[in-house]
Amino acid sequence: MSFSDFISLHGTHVSLVPLSHAHRDDLIEAVIDGELFNLWYTSVPTPAGLEEEIDRRLGLHARGSMVPFAVIESSSRQAVGMTTYMNIDGANRRLEIGSTWYRKRVQRTALNTECKLLLLNHAFERLNCIAVEFRTHNFNHQSRAAIERLGARLDGVLRQHQIGRDGILRDTCVYSVLDREWPAVKAHLLHRLGRNDAS
Repeated sequence: MSFSDFISLHGTHVSLVPLSHAHRDDLIEAVIDGELFNLWYTSVPTPAGLEEEIDRRLGLHARGSMVPFAVIESSSRQAVGMTTYMNIDGANRRLEIGSTWYRKRVQRTALNTECKLLLLNHAFERLNCIAVEFRTHNFNHQSRAAIERLGARLDGVLRQHQIGRDGILRDTCVYSVLDREWPAVKAHLLHRLGRNDAS
């Protein structure tokens, strides 16, 4: 299996399926809920920019550097956000989970925990990754707290790492989970989901 193959991952609360333009209307509704695009430290698309963002992610997939997913809520069967495998480095068995956003209604719910469990499980147990990264803006305290709740550890801060759309320089916090840490992180995520199995 290639690191950049389109795949679908299924859990109890959420399914991750290959992103397509068929998800556009759901995602426009989702991005309006909470208006994350108005936060200066995020790069969430506006409703008008959603179609272009889908094109961008699919273009990166065609070049082998991203696997974009639509996040499908099991109870409503609606797309409630987007996530990706990105910065794929198959030769070194590393990738990043990122460019993730969810509509406000599902934030801080079991959906996000299970989403990360599915992505990490596939990365470590099917793709045989040695490390999985998470990156976020230094000022995105909600995202940093969510990453830390997963069990990822802070590797460091890349100072003046990127120039934002408003010209403000971004300091990027880099977190990771290593392959040797995965069994404990997996047990932690399963516990958070109220499951006692290790499958």
